[in-house]
Amino acid sequence: MLGNDELNRRARALRERLAACDLCPHACGVNRLAGEVGRCRAGALARIASACDHHGEEPAISGRGGSGTVFVAGCNLRCVFCQNHRISQGDARQYPEQTAEEIAETFLRLQRLGCHNLNWVSPTHVAPQLVEALAIAVERGLRLPVVYNSNGYDSVSVLQCLDGMVDIYLPDLKYADGAIAERLSGAPGYPDAAIAAIGEMYRQAGELALDEDGIARRGMIVRHLVLPGGLAGSRAILRRLAEEVSPTLTVSLMAQYYPAHRAHAIPELSRAITVEEYEEALDAFADAGLENGWAQEVRAAAKFYRPDFRAGHPFEK
Repeated sequence: MLGNDELNRRARALRERLAACDLCPHACGVNRLAGEVGRCRAGALARIASACDHHGEEPAISGRGGSGTVFVAGCNLRCVFCQNHRISQGDARQYPEQTAEEIAETFLRLQRLGCHNLNWVSPTHVAPQLVEALAIAVERGLRLPVVYNSNGYDSVSVLQCLDGMVDIYLPDLKYADGAIAERLSGAPGYPDAAIAAIGEMYRQAGELALDEDGIARRGMIVRHLVLPGGLAGSRAILRRLAEEVSPTLTVSLMAQYYPAHRAHAIPELSRAITVEEYEEALDAFADAGLENGWAQEVRAAAKFYRPDFRAGHPFEK
């Protein structure tokens, strides 16, 4: 963990960017410090929807004690199938704005609960506020590893400001096709932006490193949600990860899609994925030369297999 003076310096540098906000690839340019809002609809302060010891993440993140998840209200994407749309796209005013002091106390409470890590869920649009709170919490005794759990639509320059304070990166890689990304998530240029962001995250954190209990201490896991009808472009995504980042990168290949939010009104998204579609994604994983990760059982998507993907036999449990 960086020293407190450096954490405060980074927090100030990030906060200055709110005056013409460019925290994500949308680069809306609005002055959030003056009350203007852009795509994410967030202002100068962060809104926290909930914080808890969460047991539904990958085994290396949740472990026995749970992951100390801080669910941020709002999002810089507008995914039509978002399973957390009430938090990400609902009226953010239902959640009170919080000061850095208040958020820091939430971090420390999660540590007291015995959580394995501090997990920032959808942090991209409030990175300055979270870093400011982190500086306060570290000064007061926070020692948990920090997990940056994002949708992948991140700015490389913002990620560079996080170098040395994030221990574990947990980004999504949602789409291979930019036109589909724009149509389903309002994210122009998503594939290249996300690959660039993931490359920077990997440069900082490297391979996933576990302790003697199998709990992540450092590194990264990339999540990819398989969509019906091949809309995500899973084969192309997995190939890009292997070729442009690393074949030894840990990938969580997710089968838990269901037609949430507005997906029922979109024919291609109005059903769950089939076993055959997921098996095709598993084949693509092996064909890409990827070596490490988790699979999910299609019939019980919340149940993760152990991290024992190996090229050539990715079905091993």
